[in-house]
Amino acid sequence: MIDLRSDTVTRPTPAMYEAMCAAPVGDDVWGDDPTVNAFEQAVAEQTGKQAALLFPSGTQSNLVALMAHCQRGDEYIVGQQAHTYCYEGGGAAVLGSIQPQPVENAADGSLPLEKIRAAVKADDFHFARTRLLALENTIGGKVLPHAYTQEATALAREYGLATHLDGARLFNAAAATDTPLRALCQPFDSVSLCFSKGLGAPIGSVLVGSRELIERARRWRKVTGGGMRQSGIIAAACWHALEHHLPSLADDHRRAKTLARGLANLPGVTVTSQATNMVFADFPQRHAAPLAAWLGEHDILIDLLHSARLVTHRDIRDADIDKVIAVMQAYFNHHD
Repeated sequence: MIDLRSDTVTRPTPAMYEAMCAAPVGDDVWGDDPTVNAFEQAVAEQTGKQAALLFPSGTQSNLVALMAHCQRGDEYIVGQQAHTYCYEGGGAAVLGSIQPQPVENAADGSLPLEKIRAAVKADDFHFARTRLLALENTIGGKVLPHAYTQEATALAREYGLATHLDGARLFNAAAATDTPLRALCQPFDSVSLCFSKGLGAPIGSVLVGSRELIERARRWRKVTGGGMRQSGIIAAACWHALEHHLPSLADDHRRAKTLARGLANLPGVTVTSQATNMVFADFPQRHAAPLAAWLGEHDILIDLLHSARLVTHRDIRDADIDKVIAVMQAYFNHHD
């Protein structure tokens, strides 16, 4: 099966399974899982932060970060298309009593500085207290320019705001720009990193930040149900991915470019965006359902009925991209 719905569908490699089976474990809630402790220290060092904390998911990592930065009745500024605002069940508001202040994203995924400035509330009890700026990198596959993140976080500091980065695919940003992970994390007070997307671990995200912030986050992780026991098995998978799977991200990006070129040559198909490992395309609406069915008959999974987002990942090979384009071309030859 060729699955282009997301890079979350990757499966562990045999070597990753071996690392998981061989990991020494303890009880992480008690703080005595040696694999978790060593892995968190390694991630903190690579990101240039004081401390790190392992989570089951990026959604929980982001939620806990917001709760560690903000109190009830506080507000965070966030992009209208950001994952923490659109795709995480409204957790900040529902569970954290934190009000989101959405700002429309620019075409490149950034939040215009003047819109950020305008969104900061005055110190007045009529308003929620603006406490945090949250950005996302990559967003829609697009890499935020490093100069922009420096300017945006400097603006936040000017207003006394903390800064959080949803870096679910920050490893893709690092690979696409040949920029060290530490440099991409440097401007932010906290960063959430996901290991179960492009890096191919089955589960696991890590929040990094200051020791004080991570200690607050540890409490909220427990409250939100994220306290795990022998989670060295999870940490081992993430650590293996960190040490062995980074080079394959460049191949994912190359294959996404090839896929975009092939789609652009299909009748009636418009590629609206291609960046890192994501391709967004518009398909003729009348073809969406029958084309999805046609692809399914050829063991190809693509979500054409909703976002028309195609995502390359480490379980996709060059031959798979060639097959997808050929099968789509065959469909249009028969139906157009």
